[in-house]
Amino acid sequence: MTSNPTHVGVIGGGRMGAGVAQVFAGLGASVTLAESADRDAARARIDEGLARAHERDKLGGADPALIGDRIVVVDAVEALPGGLDLVVEAVPEDAACKLAVLSAAEKMVDDTTVLASNTSSLSIGELGAALNDPSRFIGMHFFNPVPASALVEIVRAPATAAGTVESVRDWVAALGKSAVVVNDAPGFATSRLGVCLGLEAIRMLAEGVASAADIDRAMELGYRHPMGPLRSTDLVGLDVRLAIADHLADTLGDRFAAPELLRDKVARGELGRKTGRGFYDWEDDRR
Repeated sequence: MTSNPTHVGVIGGGRMGAGVAQVFAGLGASVTLAESADRDAARARIDEGLARAHERDKLGGADPALIGDRIVVVDAVEALPGGLDLVVEAVPEDAACKLAVLSAAEKMVDDTTVLASNTSSLSIGELGAALNDPSRFIGMHFFNPVPASALVEIVRAPATAAGTVESVRDWVAALGKSAVVVNDAPGFATSRLGVCLGLEAIRMLAEGVASAADIDRAMELGYRHPMGPLRSTDLVGLDVRLAIADHLADTLGDRFAAPELLRDKVARGELGRKTGRGFYDWEDDRR
């Protein structure tokens, strides 16, 4: 394996998958993105992401069209080609869905291909147990928005080979991002801490302690957080944060029980920036 992967597969063309495809294509890799629901929407997300990066001068002078040309969008995991160095699964945070696409991908790729999940909370060990060779399976938890984020959380399960960890470390470094390596545990390091803070901020809002803006400003200015917990929840998606909270409550106990305010907002479809409203109004900034 080389420090720079030359051909990468991505499964799932949502915001995260499109972002993962963009950064590897920006590195110079050929990328095959499998999206079964809406290939046109996946391609539009990639094009929009590249256009934004170009506007902000984040492509190092590269032509966004040339980067986009390195990405081929196909309609099924079964269309992934041979010769892939890495496949990153970025489908919704549902264990059954992830198991299905990972199992299908393993049948399609070479026996040297690293398989990775972008899960933010599900057990890498449990997902890997369904594979024939869990030694090449690992967690690569990217953050939203992928092109602008500086971190990738690498999650190592007991069966993950040391060589797999080292290859993924090299690839993360090649992307210009920093890696933290954590052992497989509920919520890993980032989701566990991030959800804990976010849930308490939601409880404080529900109790009338302060406004959403003031709670966020307190953490941004008082603790130097780049973004407050409620705005961050809007960016992640309230539905995503609720799913992670429910998983952590099941595995770690009631301290991760989701507040009713969060459940109510999700039930009303107020999911954050992607729907135009969460704890803030995003109608002028929907992407």
